[in-house]
Amino acid sequence: MLARPSFASAHDAHDAHGWPALRTLLRSLGQIVLQAHAGTGACVLAALALTDRRLACAALMGAAAANVCALVAGHAAEAIREGRAGFNGALAGLAAQTLIGDTSMAAAVALIAGGAGAWIGGPLERQLARWRLAPYSTPCLIVTAAWRLPMHASGLFPAAHDILVAETRAPLALLAGVLSGLAQTVFASGAPAGACVLAGVALAARRAAAFALGGAALASALELACGTPFAGFDAGLAGFNGALAALATAALGQRAAFCATMLAAALHLAAARCGVPALTAPFVLASWCVHLTARVRRPPEPGAIG
Repeated sequence: MLARPSFASAHDAHDAHGWPALRTLLRSLGQIVLQAHAGTGACVLAALALTDRRLACAALMGAAAANVCALVAGHAAEAIREGRAGFNGALAGLAAQTLIGDTSMAAAVALIAGGAGAWIGGPLERQLARWRLAPYSTPCLIVTAAWRLPMHASGLFPAAHDILVAETRAPLALLAGVLSGLAQTVFASGAPAGACVLAGVALAARRAAAFALGGAALASALELACGTPFAGFDAGLAGFNGALAALATAALGQRAAFCATMLAAALHLAAARCGVPALTAPFVLASWCVHLTARVRRPPEPGAIG
């Protein structure tokens, strides 16, 4: 995800005197929405707890397993400290808790998938670095597909649902639906959880929060215009890929973020029409496309490293 070294350096003194492990876990949760900030992670944890305490536990389990595996595998200390080594584990744990109906099985898969996400993430990050691309949630998508496909084929553990769906009853239905889209970026649901996620992103960078909110709104508007049921909008299913795509491309400017948001929404629509459970794949693909296009249009300056 997007690294924010300034936050790491600002808190090094505190890490030396207290709670580096907890800070690393919280940063891992913050990196789900591309912010290497412990405060963001705390807000993400609050959003998950508002939805279901089991989700909060699954995220912490997955992140802890991923960070331990990353340490054993010799990942860079900076990647572990900033949460980049742990966030896919947190996502994998959330996916397991959300998609598996059996609670005990979900907990076991959360631990295994969280660790596997870290083992996959290191080599994948090095390969994508050649193209100056971030892996984003790709390791989580890989490990989730690895257990989901055989489970689905066997029919032994039917999925509870593809993504948490909750009915929003806020008086301002449009704003509530957009906030629900922000909540779905971390597998939470509902406008209050989305407000927690938005506040967490704003703690790290108010500009990033504006892009996330705008991305969720634009993607939701496009999907509603293309026939997505209002129930899906209320649940946040129409906005979360757009929010993540806008965050991932915000550094490239408003035009790039707009293009990434629209492409992510279009890919999500296409996957839904084909009956494919895309999860966060549309955001990953859209972000890669926009970053690669920006590099083609603006080649690096002579002598630049990359």
